[in-house]
Parts: sequence; structure tokens; C-alpha cells
Amino acid sequence: MSIFWGELIGTMILVLLGNGVVANVLLTRTKGHNSGWIVISAGWGFAVAMAVYITGWASGGHYNPAVTLGFCIAKKTAWDLIPLYLSGQFIGALLGAVLVWFSYFPHWQKTPDPQMKLLSFATQPAIRNYTWNFVCELIGTFVLLLGVLGIFDMHNGIASGMGPYAVGILIFAIGLSLGGPTGYAINPVRDLGPRIAYAVLPIKGKGSADWAYSWIPIVAPLLGGALGALIYLLYIQPLKAFL
Repeated sequence: MSIFWGELIGTMILVLLGNGVVANVLLTRTKGHNSGWIVISAGWGFAVAMAVYITGWASGGHYNPAVTLGFCIAKKTAWDLIPLYLSGQFIGALLGAVLVWFSYFPHWQKTPDPQMKLLSFATQPAIRNYTWNFVCELIGTFVLLLGVLGIFDMHNGIASGMGPYAVGILIFAIGLSLGGPTGYAINPVRDLGPRIAYAVLPIKGKGSADWAYSWIPIVAPLLGGALGALIYLLYIQPLKAFL
């Protein structure tokens, strides 16, 4: 059960800190209001790093079904463990979103724009084009899996204590470089769990949960993660033979 609880707690921390920084930037009359995309990207990077430090030792620190799928493809996680990983991740994401709601409770009512409230929970594209939104999320998660598998490859020589920090830098980099078009979910449960929380929580003045878009941050990251793991397994890992 260390996998289930590790993923639940880690994903909860990830969403609490990650969606928390989004709420801090977007909601009215917060201390961080309008502080910008760099703050959001940095906050997400730190959120992932801290989550991995807290419970990564217990479960492997996936916190993301795309990572779990990629690790199964790369033969680093057993396929029969997927239900444990996914259940912990989904519940953790839902709980993390509820904690963000509690943390910013007075600010939901003070924020007049329903979209800012939704974006504090789930992602929406800057320009709605399902084809290219899908491509953006796929590429971002492709880079995520290449990066994570590379960081923890023994030939990199990165000490285990620095691994979570390096993953945080990776998330920061993806956010800065590829996050603009869609808000870079790159994680199905990070979007789905909070979107469900938004739909059911009593938030005054909220709008639609935008379910028409919700399939993109679920399907595209799974395909992108699988592709990144396959490329690493088939074309990068064999480079060790030349060392």
C-alpha cells in the first residue's frame, strides 16, 4: 500500500501547491495577483519537486498516469500496479483541489470572472483549436517522459537526492517553453480531478467546467507519455552500448 498512499499524498501536495500558485496569480485581491506566467511555471516546478521529495521514496513519485504508463512501457514499473497508481493519483488530485478551494475561500466570491475560477482548478487553451491543443499537450508530455527517464538514468550521474530538484527544473522548463498554448496539463489527473472538484464545489459565480475540452488533457498526455517512453527505450537507451 505504500504505492497507493505515496501517490495519493504526493499528488495531493502537487495539486495543492501547483493549483495554489495558479489561484494566487489569477484570483482577485491575492498577494500574488497578476504576477504572471513565470510565477505559475516556477510554482508548478517547485510543487512537483516537493511532492517527489515528500513521498517519491514510497511510490516512485509518478503522480501522473502518463508517467506511470511511460514507466510501464520502459519496463521500470510492473503493469499490474497501474490500478494502485491511478487510484492514488486521482484521489490525491481531487483532495488537493479541495484544499486549494479552502485556502483561497474568500477570494472566489471576490473574483468576478468565472474563467479565472475554472483556471485555478483545470486547464483551458489560450486559442481553442482542438487539433493543435492536442498536439501541444502531446509534445509537452513527450518531453516530460524523455526528461524524467533521462534524469533518473544511472549514466547521468545525478545523485538520488538531486533527482526531484532536476524534475522540478524540467517542469519549469516545459511550462516556460511549451505551456503558453494550453496551460500545460501534461497530466490527466491533475486536470480531471480538479475539474470534477470545480464542478461539484459550491463556488459562487462559477461557470461551466468546460467538459467539451476536458478529453484533451487526458488523452494527449497519455499518448505523449507513451511516445516519449518508446523513443527513450528504442533510440536513447541503446546508446549505452557505445559507451
